Amino acid sequence: MSRAGAARAVLQRAPRHLDLVELPLPDVGPDEALLRVEACGICGTDVEEYSGALLDTIGPASPFIPGHEPVGRIAAIGARAARRWGLGEGDRVVVEPALPCGACRECRTGRYVLCAGWDHYPMSYGFVPAKIPPALWGGFADHMYLHPNSVVHRISDAVDPRAAATFNALAAGVEWAVEVPGTRAGDCVVVLGAGQRGLACVLAARAAGADPVIVTGLASDRHKLDLALELGATAAVEADGGGVPEKVMELTGGEPADVVIDVASRDPATVLDAMRIVRRGGTVVLAGLKGGRPVDGWVSDDVVLKGLRVQGVRAVGHTSFRRAVALIEAGSRPLHRLVTHTFALHDAAEAIETLAGDRPGTPPVSVVITPDPV
Repeated sequence: MSRAGAARAVLQRAPRHLDLVELPLPDVGPDEALLRVEACGICGTDVEEYSGALLDTIGPASPFIPGHEPVGRIAAIGARAARRWGLGEGDRVVVEPALPCGACRECRTGRYVLCAGWDHYPMSYGFVPAKIPPALWGGFADHMYLHPNSVVHRISDAVDPRAAATFNALAAGVEWAVEVPGTRAGDCVVVLGAGQRGLACVLAARAAGADPVIVTGLASDRHKLDLALELGATAAVEADGGGVPEKVMELTGGEPADVVIDVASRDPATVLDAMRIVRRGGTVVLAGLKGGRPVDGWVSDDVVLKGLRVQGVRAVGHTSFRRAVALIEAGSRPLHRLVTHTFALHDAAEAIETLAGDRPGTPPVSVVITPDPV
């Protein structure tokens, strides 16, 4: 328990250096709020932040509180913020990571996830230096500050907070597998990669009526492929040894896919697989970062001659978050199965290392941190 008027928070001081500290709770102004965090999801970005891989590019240059997938209840809220957000104390919300400035070109045109209008770019929960008051800018804490420009979504009290903490991954699935490619009922969708976002793409595509939905992954991730089948995939393909396009075509009776989403990380060869699997006039969505590696053997003529739409995606927009919350509240899919591990704040390092696969035991899918002891 923290002292009265103080918050417990995990402070990252350097790569792989986390401290559990107490920080003062801020006074809440008329346009602000304070969130009592119930749970915070962890994704691959947190792993790279923890290891230091992101700190030289987009990460903060001073100590910060990680965590950009928080769910919690409004602990205090200013009068104008209450009117603007339609919220009151005790309401449960999920918080989008991005903090739009509201004034730059991207924000004015509705693409606030690409906002570049802050002096401390990027302004996103889990990335803001703690030296910027009031320091509580991340979800690895029992309280988090809500800036006036925060984008929040109310979520039902009936939802388990740990399941609610999958909202960010699921919103990515909605954005990348449905919103961006315009997936329709009956479309054939192939998801390359069975991580958190790949599984979310499966769930979202099936919810949109796609059929078939085929997911690929490594044999070492068989537990994820099996979970994909529980979440609605019609088939799961082990990608070891190559031949993924041939394996997929065998399942579809030789029919190419309408939509292919590449969420596989650090493997440029999956881009070539996507180009081979998609039909003429189809859509390829590129979401998995390849660590700066080039795609060896890629021929741009293939895009032209097949009339492909190739779309890169970054982050998630407001509509997809709304649809993700609705999917969570509907309870029609076993989202609780995504959350394989839960840790308390003082075990934040173990939580991140578990998601990274650096700890022995049950292989992870999604990992959640909660302020209260597990």
